[in-house]
Amino acid sequence: MNKKKIINDPIYGFVQLPSDLIFDVISHPAFQRLRHIRQLGLSDLVYPAALHSRFQHALGAQHLMGRVLGTLRQKGTDISPEEEEAARLAVLLHDMGHGPFSHALEHVLLPGIKHESLSYLFMEQLNKEFNGALSLALQIFRNSYSRKFFHQLVSSQLDVDRLDYLKRDCFFTGVQEGAIGVDRIVAMLNVYQEHLVVEEKGILNIENFLNSRRFMYWQVYLHKTAVSAERMLVNVVRRAQALVRAGHNVTASDSLRLFLANDYSLSDFTENSALLTAFGRLDDHDLWGAMKFWRTHPDPILSMLTDMLLTRNLFQIRLSREPIGRTTVDSIREAIAREYKTLRAETSYLYSYGTVTNEAYAEGQHINILMRNGELLDIADASDLPNIKAISKIVKKNYLCWPKNVSL
Repeated sequence: MNKKKIINDPIYGFVQLPSDLIFDVISHPAFQRLRHIRQLGLSDLVYPAALHSRFQHALGAQHLMGRVLGTLRQKGTDISPEEEEAARLAVLLHDMGHGPFSHALEHVLLPGIKHESLSYLFMEQLNKEFNGALSLALQIFRNSYSRKFFHQLVSSQLDVDRLDYLKRDCFFTGVQEGAIGVDRIVAMLNVYQEHLVVEEKGILNIENFLNSRRFMYWQVYLHKTAVSAERMLVNVVRRAQALVRAGHNVTASDSLRLFLANDYSLSDFTENSALLTAFGRLDDHDLWGAMKFWRTHPDPILSMLTDMLLTRNLFQIRLSREPIGRTTVDSIREAIAREYKTLRAETSYLYSYGTVTNEAYAEGQHINILMRNGELLDIADASDLPNIKAISKIVKKNYLCWPKNVSL
């Protein structure tokens, strides 16, 4: 069987699968699951074409990894075929730990467990199934390989993950203001003392990359309507969890029911492989299918919330730089209790408040520029734009959302 397939990708054109192992990993059911997890959660309620999947993103990232490594080879960096395959696998599998709707439900279905930790467990499981063929990929993923630039290409302030998702998300949302010059950035990458650097000629491209990332966060990832929808989804799941744990009948797939009924720790996953298998069968369709049943559930809160979400009757939302005061929250709760004639204790499912943050360039995690004189500078120091230092500061916005028919 010919496993060196060519896939037509809307971002890069024809994408090649360079090895039998990569083909076999992509064909694995645990990876195929990523076809059914949307990259941008509920953002299609704002941008209707934003229906692309984690599967598409993962394929694009591994392709981009190959292009970057080809550029580095041309500039004199010695990279073996084994290292290239391992780096491609590491970025290919970096998102396997995502659950339904990607980031939206990460902290409610599996509180306290980061998706990166589950990605690593999936990679360990695959490594056993493929007789240790992913051992080097695991080293690169956990940053224990001696050549640090490989891990930086998988996870850093300037990795192929970010390059692909910014390019891909711009395409599918149609938000062209967030576009980045991937080809130029790839051409400007180099390796200096086994660490990833950007050549001085690429400073303007990195400035644009950081500005674009900041723009995409506010315009797409943290768009107020998407935040409202995702908080409603979280409340739906919270309500379903409460009902299941109180002994009520709540229709759900076996995998979804398992995580509605129980809270698990990371150690539970490491000690019980059946949990990882169950999580590997969980995707967006489990939630969408369940919500079709829940919209007619006897519980009025669960049925109302799911019907509102399925018909895009979303909470109104208010964003503010000032913290949401306790008085405001209490007023919302009282108004909701009056409107829906429900107990005050149950009103928490009908509103949400909190903070969203945008950190386009995290302090302490450098994008290093290799100057022509051999000096190594952080992009914030190499750039002549003062806003690069400014966007390294975390920007916070506070939100409060509640049903449109409830007036304050």
